[in-house]
Amino acid sequence: MILRQLHDSNAEAETVREIALAAFSPLSPGPAHRPTEAENVFHRARTRHLVAHDPQGCWLAVVDGRPVGFALSLRREGVWVLALTAVLPDFQGKGIGRLLLDRAAGHGRGCLRGMMTVSTDPAAARRYRRAGFSLYPAMRLTGEIDRSALREVGELPVHRGTERQLDLLDSIDRRVRGAAHGVDHRLMLAHYDELLVVDTLAGSGYCYRDGGTVKLLAATSRRLAARLLREALARVPQGARAKVEHATAEQEWAVDVGLDLGLTLENAGYLALRGMRPPTAYLPSGAFL
Repeated sequence: MILRQLHDSNAEAETVREIALAAFSPLSPGPAHRPTEAENVFHRARTRHLVAHDPQGCWLAVVDGRPVGFALSLRREGVWVLALTAVLPDFQGKGIGRLLLDRAAGHGRGCLRGMMTVSTDPAAARRYRRAGFSLYPAMRLTGEIDRSALREVGELPVHRGTERQLDLLDSIDRRVRGAAHGVDHRLMLAHYDELLVVDTLAGSGYCYRDGGTVKLLAATSRRLAARLLREALARVPQGARAKVEHATAEQEWAVDVGLDLGLTLENAGYLALRGMRPPTAYLPSGAFL
């Protein structure tokens, strides 16, 4: 087996996407989800973005000339994030995932904090716990919005954000999670439907929404976070299924908002953290945490 750095190319980005799809499809309950073209485009763009900005954190495992696994990781201001890792089903249980994790973790050497999401796969949970991460059971909220439960909120106005507010977003990130997302915000702005921002004397916050999915939310208080989440869900297109992911017990404000609007709550893997606790007024990004 060969472990090498990923190359910044469309071909390798597509290889990563195909491995991820093959690895995670068996873990999904019910019929396999077929990614939309927009999701595929973002997946490839995220891979190339990370390879370009974090080449030492992005690795590919090759067996007899065949790519069989990968790890994508990044570091931002003292926080190391394992963005995604996967191994083809036929090659799982052979230590490849551990080797990829070890190689990617080298990119985070010196970082005091670490973050990742973990699927419901027991082997994955065991691997990351043994790597020193605390596992926080996570929840997912899904369903159609109960429009009759939406109500006007006359305070804390929420506006559509632009790239002119990137410094504000980074400032909120540092207060909430101890590190800015930096260059990752530009990719999210380019691919997600909407950035919502609130910035008042009471505090600040932001939220990315893409279709029916809340992709990332950070705020300086739970009150602001709940306001942003409610506004984001109110903007979900009529008839579309809403989705809010990666909420732990620290985000009961998000659970309450979702339940108030008719969403269904279910268990959904873990949020794995090292050197930190789950930020309270925060819903992490699955792509960048």
